[in-house]
This record gives sequence, structure tokens and C-alpha cells, in this order.
Amino acid sequence: MPVVTAIYVLANVAYFAVVPIKEFLSSDTTGLLFGNKMFGIMAWIIPVSVSLSCFGSVNGLLFTSGRLFFVGARRGDLPVLVSMIHVKNHTPSPSLLFTCLTSLIILCVKDVFALISFFSFGMWLWVAVSITGMMYLRWKKPELKRPFKLPLVVPVIFTLCCIFIVVLSFVEAPEHSGYGLLINALGIPVYLLFIYRKNRPKTYIDFMEKATISLQKLMFVVAQETLVGEEETRKQLMSDDRQNQVLESEIENT
Repeated sequence: MPVVTAIYVLANVAYFAVVPIKEFLSSDTTGLLFGNKMFGIMAWIIPVSVSLSCFGSVNGLLFTSGRLFFVGARRGDLPVLVSMIHVKNHTPSPSLLFTCLTSLIILCVKDVFALISFFSFGMWLWVAVSITGMMYLRWKKPELKRPFKLPLVVPVIFTLCCIFIVVLSFVEAPEHSGYGLLINALGIPVYLLFIYRKNRPKTYIDFMEKATISLQKLMFVVAQETLVGEEETRKQLMSDDRQNQVLESEIENT
């Protein structure tokens, strides 16, 4: 982490040292401008390096976002199928496919800059909320086990930076940021209807069970073993044992 931070800081220092302020403010491709001034015919190194960096970031996001859905489903915030893993590979393939489908839907937006604006707004907003929640728990429940712990000043500064990005995004692009806020707000009625509400119609429960079992057979996935101390999660998952037995019998028959 310190090495990555130092590289980013030094890169920005290099930009300011080489590129004049007027050119810096008027250009949308600061890295390419820096490369042209420093490397001449070898300026192509900069866009190639940026592409590799973006590829690495996207690769990391694919793994982390899929597992976020996986954990959310284990807590009952998403359909139980998303919390299952592949029988042989032990990977959360349903959550990765769910990530793929939602990503394809988002990519239907034609204006890529608008997409970046409202996606960034929502992402940094919830990052700030998450870090604030962690600091609240650190204050209210200091006895909880924390394998990784930082000085309090670090999350405070990080949260302030996130808030600054959110406010700046709303000031610079209020329409796109408003779309992002609206998309996040749509999650509230969905949560109230399908997650918070406990007395769901029997027709809905039967349909979800049948759909889950059918998709289990298709995707060759089962529920993960319940971890010690996760009784609430176990209660929220719907009839996992029965679903696993059905799938195991299907596998034995084949």
C-alpha cells in the first residue's frame, strides 16, 4: 500500500513538474501530454501503461464485486442462488454471472461519460458510508476482533476525500449524479418488498424454490457449508438442505 501510494504521488508530481499549468488545465489526456514532452517517439508507453493499469483494476473489481454479491446473498439480501458455489471448482459462479449480467445492463447506456459520472458518484458515496459505518462500530463495539486495524486518522482522511469527490461530482455534473442517486434510491423499495418483508406470499416462495432448484441443476452449484456462529444466515437461506439433497440425488442418477 505505501509503495502504490508513493508511485501515484510521484506520478502527479512529475505531471506538474513537466506540463505547464495552462496546458495541464486545457487537456483531457494529461498522461499523453506528459509522454509527448518526456519520451518523444516513445510516448506510446504512457497509453499502453494506462491500459494495463485499467485492465488490472477491472480484473480486481470483477473478483471483489462478485464476492460482495456472494456475501450479501449469504446474509439474505439477494436470492439464495447467488450465495452458492460450484460443486467441483468451489467458486461463486452464480454471483460472478450475476455481476456479468448487471454489468451488461449498465453498459446499455450510450454516453460513456455519463455512465462514468453516475457510477463514480454512487461508488464513492457508498464507500464513504461503509467507512463511516466501520468507524461507528469501532466506537460502539471496540471489543470486536479486528485482524486488520489502522490509526483512526487514516479512515477519517479517506472518508473526507470520498465526501469531497461526491460533492464535486454533484457540483460538476448534477444531472448524471442525480441519475446515480436515483438508481441507488430505487434499491429502497426493492429491499422493503423482497428483503425486509417477512410474510411473503406462498406463491412467490414456491416459485423461488422451484427456480432455485432448476438453476442449481443447470449451473451445478450447491449452498456453502454454514460457518460457525452464522445462525442468522442459516435461518435466512431457504431450505438449503432439501435443495442439496435434490441436487445430490440428480448427480447420483446421472
